[in-house]
Amino acid sequence: MEDRGNVVKLLNKKKRGLLQKVLFSRLGLIVLLIVLQIFLFLSFFTWFRQYLRHYEILRAIFSIAMVLYLFNSSMDSSAKLTWMMIISIVPFIGTAFLFYSRTNLGQNVLHDKVQEMIRRTRRLLPQKETVLQELERDPYGTEDLHRYLNREGCFPVYDGTEVTFFPLGEDKFKAMLEELEKAEDYIFMEYFIIEEGLMWGRILDVLARKAKEGVDVRVMYDGMCEITTLSYDYADRLAKLGIKAKAFSPVRAFVSTHYNYRDHRKILSIDGKVAFTGGVNLADEYINEKERFGHWKDTAVMLKGDAAASLTLSFLQMWNVTETHPDFGPCEKLAEEQKETWAAGEGAKTEGYVMPYADSPLDSDKVGETVYMDLFDRATDYVHVMTPYLILDDEMETAIKYAAQRGVDVKLILPGIPDKEMAWALAKSHYRRLVNAGVKIYEYTPGFVHAKVAVSDDCRAVVGTINLDYRSLYHHFECAAYLYKVPCIPQIEEDFQETLAKCREVTQESITNEKTFMKFKGYVMKLVAPLM
Repeated sequence: MEDRGNVVKLLNKKKRGLLQKVLFSRLGLIVLLIVLQIFLFLSFFTWFRQYLRHYEILRAIFSIAMVLYLFNSSMDSSAKLTWMMIISIVPFIGTAFLFYSRTNLGQNVLHDKVQEMIRRTRRLLPQKETVLQELERDPYGTEDLHRYLNREGCFPVYDGTEVTFFPLGEDKFKAMLEELEKAEDYIFMEYFIIEEGLMWGRILDVLARKAKEGVDVRVMYDGMCEITTLSYDYADRLAKLGIKAKAFSPVRAFVSTHYNYRDHRKILSIDGKVAFTGGVNLADEYINEKERFGHWKDTAVMLKGDAAASLTLSFLQMWNVTETHPDFGPCEKLAEEQKETWAAGEGAKTEGYVMPYADSPLDSDKVGETVYMDLFDRATDYVHVMTPYLILDDEMETAIKYAAQRGVDVKLILPGIPDKEMAWALAKSHYRRLVNAGVKIYEYTPGFVHAKVAVSDDCRAVVGTINLDYRSLYHHFECAAYLYKVPCIPQIEEDFQETLAKCREVTQESITNEKTFMKFKGYVMKLVAPLM
């Protein structure tokens, strides 16, 4: 108990003020630019009134030029429309903000480092050839999806992996504590949110003890934690406990655009043999120890066996971005062990296939969105999805509607109590078009759904960190596990049905009767959805 008290005292965090949060936010930058535009316009109007006609001509020519630029750019069509609207209202400052975002000041270094880590490890993990041969013979298999994913990284598809599905954060937490106690060589943790409380305190007790025993303990959290839940010197405080820690992409107000690309992954790897991923962060609301927005519904999976190596590699790629001498020794060791085991015809024999994968906002492929769309395209019977947010581009919305229109049972579960009012209003702006196409939408009445899970046809599922929104699909580092014919898939569908029983259905009548102000917020937010 004395050690626990010392840990809590050592890590007592500093509270962050509202002003600081606003300063470091995207909202702060937008407000600053709008104020600057107003100031420049008033100054121009007052001091250079005689040149207003020339200004209007210049503005018209400039706006036309920017429209031509946007039409020929490679960005998503919804984003093009948003930028056209902004530039039509505030052409000069809007254009400055556009190129500020597009040139990615400060992000180019991050981009180069991430891509270098991926290049160095593109073929680090071996692919078991017999698995690919089995999938090639399976007319409904995933060999083609494997081929697509490996264009951008190293994502083998595995047998020999036991998958455990957790329908609640509490279930994952219990299993985490049990598995952490078994660690012998290393513990790698990468989480979007870490916040002090019961959950993190219990985990931290184990990590500190394991570090003293000589286990290599590394913790990486997103840089936003430094202005929301943790102090700036938190990594130093963990170092005093023998834990290697760092914040990924620390936020610096207005200095660069790379604060837009957050590390939204949730990975725990223990000795490269056991790995966890899913929606559950390390804070008390995720295990319903603290109530926020009613009951917190989340999901996760534990991988035991060969597939844990993929999540280990994903962690090391991100960890080594800021290392002077990148080290992938743990994965190199895992790769050699797997080759030897497979060559000897040994190893665990399990049913089904597991393909962990990661998504980066710094490459040309929208991996997370493409995998979801592939799930909708392959479905013949049903696709059932839980997501906290629904902010779709045209491609994703079309894929969902097309699946429903060709007779697939498409059901979406969203929160009944939102954590973000504006995001909730934006989600509702999609309701009518989806329902008209035959998609069935439900809202979880007990509280907030934070799960990111999709299950299809009793044979496919995706469990991970990827929401159906622009942030996850375009701007975040994400990860997930693709499951095919794994024994726990019926359990995932059973959990969906149990959750569905606690939901209210969205109908044409409920959409029509929605509050006018909520509809108005949705219409307004849709204008800037790609920037959220």
